[in-house]
Amino acid sequence: MYKSAFIAEKDGEPELEQKLDALEIQLYRMQENVKAIAKKSSIISINQTKDENWVIVYANWQADSFQIMLHECTKPYRGKWDSAIEAEYKSETTIHINNIKGIENKGFGSVLMEHLKEIARDENKQYITGDIVERDFDHVRRLEYFYTKHYFDVKIDHWEQCGEIIWQQSQ
Repeated sequence: MYKSAFIAEKDGEPELEQKLDALEIQLYRMQENVKAIAKKSSIISINQTKDENWVIVYANWQADSFQIMLHECTKPYRGKWDSAIEAEYKSETTIHINNIKGIENKGFGSVLMEHLKEIARDENKQYITGDIVERDFDHVRRLEYFYTKHYFDVKIDHWEQCGEIIWQQSQ
């Protein structure tokens, strides 16, 4: 209904029509994906990425750890996430990032990081920590940029090929 009214106003703009068609497909897929994801996981949020694509953010909790995952609604959900943060509770005050996995340079990590910080705030955790390990050094500059962008203190020892990150909740 809205789509056809909008196109009538903007008649003759095929690019706009293509964008609206893509959005309509994403919204349909989002509805189907939410149903499938909710059967096994807790849905946290629906967000848009830097490319303006819709994503579903969801999580699975265990006793001492959890995983926050993201699925992009440009395709059907087939049981696999597009990006994920694996974290564990280190203490009463600290969440520790064990790993960030998934598709790069689409804004997925930023969406997930915002939700991780929100979980820390909701659970009254003062710190989020993580390690930069030797296997990360083929993309250490990108990691340093990413964590700095998200207000983490980043310490890297290039000689030993290791490092650490820490985010402290504002008072």
